[in-house]
Amino acid sequence: MIKTGLTLAPRLLCRQQQQQTAAVVASSIGSGSVTVKNYATEAKFETKPFKLHNLTEGPPTKATVTRDEALQYYRQMQTIRRLETSAGNLYKEKLVRGFCHLYSGQEACAVGMKAAMRTQDNIISAYRVHGWTYLMGVTPTGVLAELTGKSGGCARGKGGSMHMYAKNFYGGNGIVGAQVPLGAGVALACKYKNNNGVCLALYGDGASNQGQIFEAYNMAHLWKLPCIFVCENNGYGMGTSADRGSCNVNFYCRGDVLPGIWVDGMDVVAVKLATEFAINHVLNIGPVVMEVYTYRYSGHSMSDPGTSYRTREEVQEVRQTRDPITSFKDKIIEAGLVKPEELKAMDNEIKKEIDDATKQAKADAEIGLPELSTDVYSNNLEGEIRGCTPGSWLKHGTLKRAVNL
Repeated sequence: MIKTGLTLAPRLLCRQQQQQTAAVVASSIGSGSVTVKNYATEAKFETKPFKLHNLTEGPPTKATVTRDEALQYYRQMQTIRRLETSAGNLYKEKLVRGFCHLYSGQEACAVGMKAAMRTQDNIISAYRVHGWTYLMGVTPTGVLAELTGKSGGCARGKGGSMHMYAKNFYGGNGIVGAQVPLGAGVALACKYKNNNGVCLALYGDGASNQGQIFEAYNMAHLWKLPCIFVCENNGYGMGTSADRGSCNVNFYCRGDVLPGIWVDGMDVVAVKLATEFAINHVLNIGPVVMEVYTYRYSGHSMSDPGTSYRTREEVQEVRQTRDPITSFKDKIIEAGLVKPEELKAMDNEIKKEIDDATKQAKADAEIGLPELSTDVYSNNLEGEIRGCTPGSWLKHGTLKRAVNL
């Protein structure tokens, strides 16, 4: 049955209207999209082939994307791009202290995975997570306020850039690779609670050589945990290219007996298809390794210009030929799902939203000193916590406001 997006009773239409509607629908079937009133309500897209390890069958390479889905993916990717631009500017203004790792260029990875996740699914990652924080329900103001250490931040300003949290989002973690065994633990909790949930444990190509990751693979396989181990391969672990840092850059194959999938991380639809396949696999068979092949435009962090180990021409070539946002934009316009002026209007809305959020984050206040020692533990058995200097102790309190939800 063809979806037209119309709910009109045929007998209420005059014969001429019925013929016109049928003609519009029929004219679009051959192009793989269904059109009503000169725009498509859905379209079919084909992805690059997936590479497989220890799998006889992989995700489908064709998907139907509705107009609403296309608009949602575009809005989310563009919002993340704008968020990161603002984050970088705030860092340059010295309003973001400490570390700051941007996700620009990798938007399709997070948006594609989130599109496949269900309400009971979880995600844990490293420190490049401003975009994930937004996708998991935190407003742009909550993200930017956290970056600037303000009370309106998702973790009350205590976590900053590297340690953000939300419901079913177990944060950005600062110790390289340490989030992976934690993700296996979250998957174990899903299995223990029998809630049909999974956990996506994300790490970078630079962390892929950590011993604890292979230990997590092993335990997850033995216990058949619903864990998807996701290597976001952006080409560089800090300032070292993947080719120089790893003897085997086929990261989807490095789970040994664990099945693996390689997916083009610059294609939001491909990432969604691969994640849907992976979720089904881990719920019915066992853990899987998924490599999303992507690229970061910025350096490793804001303190890294990112040009000493790669050329500006390399970055520019990726921007011009593989950018996840412009590539998706061209596809959905060509398919007739949206019109250029619609996306231009959306871009302006997003810009205003992020500009307003930036102003709010700058104007927000920091938490008071008494709150610094609250909610460090959910149940502090000792009553006090160690201070910053030897022999100093702080009284531990509970405001139940460690996270703004």
